[in-house]
Amino acid sequence: MDDLVYLAEADVRGLLEMPVLRERLRHAFAALSAGNADVPPRIAARAPGGMLAAMPGYVPGMGLVVKAVSVFAGNHGTDVPSHQGLIIVCDEHTGTPVAVIDGASITAMRTAASAAVAADLLARQESTVLAIIGGGVQGHSHLSAFADLRPWSAVRVASRSRGSAAALAARHPKGTAVSFEQAVRGADVICLTTDADEPVIMPAWVSPGAHVGSVGNRAELHPGFTEGEVFVEWAGAASSPPPAGALELQGMPPERVVEIGRVITHRHPGRTSQAQITVYKSTGHAVEDAAAARLVLDAALAKGIGIRLPR
Repeated sequence: MDDLVYLAEADVRGLLEMPVLRERLRHAFAALSAGNADVPPRIAARAPGGMLAAMPGYVPGMGLVVKAVSVFAGNHGTDVPSHQGLIIVCDEHTGTPVAVIDGASITAMRTAASAAVAADLLARQESTVLAIIGGGVQGHSHLSAFADLRPWSAVRVASRSRGSAAALAARHPKGTAVSFEQAVRGADVICLTTDADEPVIMPAWVSPGAHVGSVGNRAELHPGFTEGEVFVEWAGAASSPPPAGALELQGMPPERVVEIGRVITHRHPGRTSQAQITVYKSTGHAVEDAAAARLVLDAALAKGIGIRLPR
């Protein structure tokens, strides 16, 4: 490939298929937990309104990538997305850049797909009630990622914006817009997808046996959910300070932090009882970007999609 391939947001969304992406992510998480991936902690430069983070990573067979992503929470409610970025894919053998891919769309989809991988591993097989807390980009991405995970009999959506909740609920035939507490009580799988800097649901609302997933990058997860084991993409979610680690997991004993790659490779049982409340906390990880970017690039090359840029 002599030219650099550029793939825009519309290209990415047309090429990423959730079931395929979930399977590719399982392989990436397994490689990470087996010590076969090389991913340094995320770093960031802070500006008055947000930050610009850099996330390099290498996964054998999936590629060598770096994502530059800006996070500006003040953009919420405007025409400018809160998360913007680009992913550069390099040849893993020569280091030559081969593609530049829209990072915001990959981030949105791979984050939700990773949460779905965790839920598929940890939620009870008989789960039928899904709750999505947050009606923004991640709420919509989670609905897409979770839609075929279980035979949902009810999809409950709650958001600070009633209109956002209603719009998201309308995307599913079993969807309803309800309050935060109504969404959570009796739900089997609960997805927290907000940018809140304080807890959005209470542990007392959660039924025994439920699965709780959190992808917010502030403090949406109540401390009551981190008193037992917490499943993560990487152990550094607790041992590394933000922006690499999760704010809610700082100071957790390492023995209570479980990489989902260990569940995938059967080195940890995952759920240990029907009554256990399983908790997954995401920080986002470069192996996810590598897996998703490689999937998109391969599909684009096969279909002749994208703009070719001369070097």
